Amino acid sequence: MFSKLLIVMTVLLALVSVLCLMLTQPTGTGQRQGPRVSVEAATLERLVRAVAVPRDYRDTATLDRIAALISQELQGLGLAPTMQTFTAAGRTYRNVRVLIGDPSVPRVVVGAHYDSCEPLPAADDNASGVAVVLELARLFAQHRPPSAVELSFWPLEEPPFFRTESMGSFVHAQSLAQSRTPVKAMLSIESVGYFRTEPGSQHFAVPGAALLLNDVGEDIYVVSDFSAIGLLRTVKRAMRSSSTVPVRSITAPKFIPGVDWSDHQGFLLHGFPAVMITDTAPNRNPNYHQPTDTPETLDYPRMAQVTQGLFEAVWALASSD
Repeated sequence: MFSKLLIVMTVLLALVSVLCLMLTQPTGTGQRQGPRVSVEAATLERLVRAVAVPRDYRDTATLDRIAALISQELQGLGLAPTMQTFTAAGRTYRNVRVLIGDPSVPRVVVGAHYDSCEPLPAADDNASGVAVVLELARLFAQHRPPSAVELSFWPLEEPPFFRTESMGSFVHAQSLAQSRTPVKAMLSIESVGYFRTEPGSQHFAVPGAALLLNDVGEDIYVVSDFSAIGLLRTVKRAMRSSSTVPVRSITAPKFIPGVDWSDHQGFLLHGFPAVMITDTAPNRNPNYHQPTDTPETLDYPRMAQVTQGLFEAVWALASSD
């Protein structure tokens, strides 16, 4: 009887260990491939403050103004952005896209949504992502990537279009699929500016996950479902080589809340490997979808480190076969 119980306990322990490994995807630190770059916290703050105004789906005039601001920032870097227009619920919206590199080769897509949930400032969600992608544009304008990189900015990630075919990112992914444009990888930059140092400041949708990860909101997370494990591990290793902010990851089925709650969803649905980079938003930030999500609440030095890590991750992906 004792031997049978021991076997059962051993099997259960092995299963738990496998599940833990699948959830956290432990990796080492990769070897830097790209050039060393420096990101200024003040630049990110300037960009966040420019975007962090009420800009929900009903306010198309402000959304158009933000799209124009993004386009002007890109043009000021010597880049040539394009507007992809589409309609939803009788209104016209614009994806801002810019390709750096040869359009005929497989590309790495990196993007962030620029709309807000309700008429709120939405600094972390997601002016922070817009600022980071704009800063990546500056870095890649200075250091041309070894392959094609497309930087993108989308409206309509937030309700009432959340997880629908009207999301700007879904429209983008659909157009790439229809044109049979090869995509190496897609990175959704979603709420990356809020950090905490108190124990218990980080929460998870899966009970007990904090025991495997960290209950302090000091990390940046790479998140996706099991279809993108290889991409997730590559991004995680590369970011760790170039950022002082700890990088962790979560791999889980799509039915786990939050796993596909951003613009990577549409790319996954079209068969493209895609991950989300996030501070976990509602699982950490008490200002999520509140009037208090303001520029003053963000940690710009840590955002700068995240941006440097993302630059290395995109460079590594662009360098891969």
